[in-house]
Amino acid sequence: MNRSACQETILLSFFIQNSAFKIYNFFPMLSFLQYITWDVSPEILDTEYFSIRWYGLLFALGFLIGQQILIHIFRKEGKPESDVETLTVYMVLSTIIGARLGHCLFYEPDYYLSNPIEILKIWKGGLASHGATIGILFALWLYARKKKDQSYLWVVDRIVITVALAGCCIRLGNLMNSEIIGLPSDVPWAFVFTAVDQLPRHPAQLYEAISCLILFFFLFWYWKRKKEKTPEGSLLGIFLIYIFGLRFFYEFLKEDQVDFEKNLVLNMGQWLSIPAVLGGIIVLLIANRNARRKEAPGLEPGAGSMEVSGKRAGRRA
Repeated sequence: MNRSACQETILLSFFIQNSAFKIYNFFPMLSFLQYITWDVSPEILDTEYFSIRWYGLLFALGFLIGQQILIHIFRKEGKPESDVETLTVYMVLSTIIGARLGHCLFYEPDYYLSNPIEILKIWKGGLASHGATIGILFALWLYARKKKDQSYLWVVDRIVITVALAGCCIRLGNLMNSEIIGLPSDVPWAFVFTAVDQLPRHPAQLYEAISCLILFFFLFWYWKRKKEKTPEGSLLGIFLIYIFGLRFFYEFLKEDQVDFEKNLVLNMGQWLSIPAVLGGIIVLLIANRNARRKEAPGLEPGAGSMEVSGKRAGRRA
């Protein structure tokens, strides 16, 4: 190719790029071609008598898979597998009750305290993960009181492994419902939730689902590496810091859930995440300190005796 042909090619390339840039700016609707149109029905099956929704299926699936993981953990650590059935009942009830009360009291207290019967209408929607966390921690305390061979922190450390997986399933359920949507965005992976509007938005549910799945694999790997030697409270601390630390930042990408949050510096989800993260840091620090103390008695006596023997040998010399 001669010099003249090269120049013509460069000019033609510049013209095409410049024209494309102008077309893109004058016809912004073309930018929607790079987005994901999300028009999935929240219902798997809808009949005259009943309907099956993705959210309910994924919610149940999270508990069912979690139960099998707990059975595996209990078997490996020599605990009664029958206890998992009892734990599952505690978990299901505490999650639903805690999440429902959390939403009613944290996000819409005036309405629900004025209409308490509405609290029971869970099918209308309204569950809060912070409330579920409080409910689960309280229920596990009740459970551990009856088990001499399973301390409270031992139980919680194993449960948070399955909770991380359940969190992934629940956020996927939110995605299928086109709820807990993100703010408008022009990122290439933005979702257009047609059930809401025609704006491309952050798929905030997907961000949290992927984060929960990553946490599940990490916690399970950490437990598998140490099993019964896992420092009590360490998995709980990691869970609280990771889940609610990310939740704090993800809230900047999400739409406010209720109107009063628009007047707040931080929204309700962020305010509730701060004490959870701080609590996780404290629990993790205490767990690491206790782990070091537990290891110290086996190391210090030998080291101390060697040091004393060395001094005595030096005096004799």
